[in-house]
Amino acid sequence: MMRMSQALIPTLREAPAEAEVASHQLMLRAGLIRKEAAGIYTLLPLGLRVIRKIETIVREEMDRQGAQELLLPIIQPAELWRQTGRWEVYGEEMFRLKDRHGREFCLGPTHEEIITALVKNEVRSYRQLPLLLYQIQNKYRDEIRPRFGLMRGREFIMKDLYSFDRDEEGLRQSYAKMYEAYTRVFTRCGLTFRAVEADPGQIGGTTTHEFMVLAPAGEAGVVFCERCPYAANVETAECLPPEPEAGPPPGPPERRETPGRKTVEEVAAFLQVPPARLIKTLLYETEQGPVAALVRGDHQLNELKLARTLRVGWVKLAGEETVQRISGAPPGFAGPVGLKGVRVVADRAVLALAWGVTGANAEDAHLVHVVPRRDFQPDWEADLRLAQAGDLCPRCRQGRLQESRGIEVGQIFQLGTKYSEALGATYTLEDGTERPIVMGCYGIGIGRTMAAAIEQHHDENGIIWPLSIAPFAVCIVTVNQREAEQAKVAEELYRRLWEMGIETIWDDRDERAGVKFKDADLLGFPLRVTVGPRALAQGEIEVKFRATGEVRTFPRQQAAEGIAELLRSWGGEPGVSGGSDTGL
Repeated sequence: MMRMSQALIPTLREAPAEAEVASHQLMLRAGLIRKEAAGIYTLLPLGLRVIRKIETIVREEMDRQGAQELLLPIIQPAELWRQTGRWEVYGEEMFRLKDRHGREFCLGPTHEEIITALVKNEVRSYRQLPLLLYQIQNKYRDEIRPRFGLMRGREFIMKDLYSFDRDEEGLRQSYAKMYEAYTRVFTRCGLTFRAVEADPGQIGGTTTHEFMVLAPAGEAGVVFCERCPYAANVETAECLPPEPEAGPPPGPPERRETPGRKTVEEVAAFLQVPPARLIKTLLYETEQGPVAALVRGDHQLNELKLARTLRVGWVKLAGEETVQRISGAPPGFAGPVGLKGVRVVADRAVLALAWGVTGANAEDAHLVHVVPRRDFQPDWEADLRLAQAGDLCPRCRQGRLQESRGIEVGQIFQLGTKYSEALGATYTLEDGTERPIVMGCYGIGIGRTMAAAIEQHHDENGIIWPLSIAPFAVCIVTVNQREAEQAKVAEELYRRLWEMGIETIWDDRDERAGVKFKDADLLGFPLRVTVGPRALAQGEIEVKFRATGEVRTFPRQQAAEGIAELLRSWGGEPGVSGGSDTGL
């Protein structure tokens, strides 16, 4: 039970200047979190209640799929990470430390190594597989730029589950189970989301999906088809090449002086051609030497696709000195015609042009009537560009892609045998044959899920919690706490609701009613129950819906039962365990 007069709920009228997005501002204003250092936060009582609600939903859905919960150590020995090769490549995001004997450890940014080592030591036979093991605990990553509150922190709570199977078919089944479980988790949390194809990044593996909550504050771009289920992170979304332009080829390239014009917009306007007619030549440095990447002027190069095409670990835009050395011109005037000593990779949309405009490899000059494959021959052709709204869907090839911003709240991976082979995690078949265990991993950001819920559910007055994860379902406000009869009626209702298993907070503070109403809106409780003069004079209790502003009244003697029925009608359990399958 909880009374506001006894609770630690330090609300703020104004958000600190550092808070850039709505969820960060409202979590600070509503007293859910307090900052201790960059990317490190204390969860205050109301914030922790929301976190626990999300964790409960996650546990229920993991357990539904037959997963078992354990708890792995946060401090992990460097030896395991060296065996997989990730100690050297993980980078500066890893918190590293030594014990008094000089042995190296890290604070776990993720737990693939240590869970694989555990299973290696405990699993011997095919009879012990499949296994689904998960935990909910803190992770640590030294983000170069912590921001947006709990969305990108250096310490954060995560659910990570690992699947262990005999073969690829078993992995596909485990992956399908987690896809279903994640869909249920985020639906129960009241979120609008999409599962999108994504890049595995440092985790590795093949197939992976990110679960993206659609919100303007999202850090990632998401594209999805208007007609079919296809959805992908813009970094990995496929782009179909356009049909080749028809018509006879023009004459040889012509040099045009373009003094001071180096950007696509400037050159297109000066030469009176559309930006799509330009061919951008972008020089990159890679671990295998420099490369020239070609994309259309109205498209953006996707560096992730470029790295995959070249099969390199990293690409970096070349500096001015390198550009001058390779092209003989300052940035903005490089072109593929006559370019020597560098490999050329072209986006397929470039090769579909009948002719284009390129830099002339000379300052203040461009070439027009450049015909791909006639005037230059790329070493590779590939899909190199970022997908964008209006592109034809690469799956159904009928619908057009739409674009949104997304907050990643979960990701699932098919790892294969990357970690089991590196760490020697094998099992034996009936005939004694030994094989590596096939793995998958599956993560949910618990704090990110709370932040994403606020991003999707708020207004100018504060948070609007989905019922399933609200810290309290009901807030009772006594209009005048000094009025003994009002306080008595409020307390009777408060105790009755708790007896019925309905999580209720009572604002029994000696404050003006307006202050209490503002705080109830800020804190986002789904139902606000007002006990004031009307309750005494007319025998009616007023109930207001936070989400819609709708007001209902109940006879004083039937108020508790009426409130419980409202919660049931939304699909919510009036009890204190779990959450509803439907957000309020």
